[in-house]
Amino acid sequence: MTLPRAALLLSGACLLAFAGCTDEVDSAAADAVAAPQGVVQMAQAETAPAEAPATPEATTGAATLAVTPAAEAPAASGSADVEALMEEGPLPDVIIGDANAPVTIIEYASMTCSHCADFHANAYPAIKQQYIDTGKAKLILREFPFDPRALAAFMLARCTGDDARRTAMVDVLFDQQGEWARAENASAALLNIAKLAGMSQDEFTTCLNDKELQEKIVETQQRGQAEFGVEATPTFFVNGDKYSGSLSPEQMAAVIEAHL
Repeated sequence: MTLPRAALLLSGACLLAFAGCTDEVDSAAADAVAAPQGVVQMAQAETAPAEAPATPEATTGAATLAVTPAAEAPAASGSADVEALMEEGPLPDVIIGDANAPVTIIEYASMTCSHCADFHANAYPAIKQQYIDTGKAKLILREFPFDPRALAAFMLARCTGDDARRTAMVDVLFDQQGEWARAENASAALLNIAKLAGMSQDEFTTCLNDKELQEKIVETQQRGQAEFGVEATPTFFVNGDKYSGSLSPEQMAAVIEAHL
């Protein structure tokens, strides 16, 4: 998915209006953010009870997810200065894994990006088990929303309370992407997920009316594009080397091995 040319202009009517992902569109920085007037109304949607989404541990279970690295790592499409990448941004990074791990994976993702969901469903579990959980690598996921629904989802993930809850919320949102990203009533679908994460309807409403959080997420996107040349999601920086697209488990393993 490449970055839309238009800014994320967020009236209440469009904050959760569906904006589909496309693989080929012109790219430019998102230049402005308008306050999401009217978001309170969309937060009033009633939702039916639903079963709690499975946690990452429940979906992976005790199965062995070992992956054999590809014979050759894919070529990097560029690079960025590691120190610059790790400088403090508009929002604090959430580190998954050992902060002192020798390999740092920074992923720029959009919550409505199908390629990002594909990576998190098909590659991430094995990479987490084999490299992140063993202290060889750490993952930092940064917000790069392409549309109002992605922005709203990222806001909700940040409002869950702590790093672990934010990570779990991101996992669930990717896992259930098809249920909310393309839903006719996105607010109802997202409110339902937020309630399962322990968020009340008032907290849901307050979160989506948080203009400062909204602006910081868009600033994170703008910084990724302006400073590091991110134009598509997912984009990964592995110890500074840039890789675009949903890498297979074997490809990501090969990239990590090349940096160990």
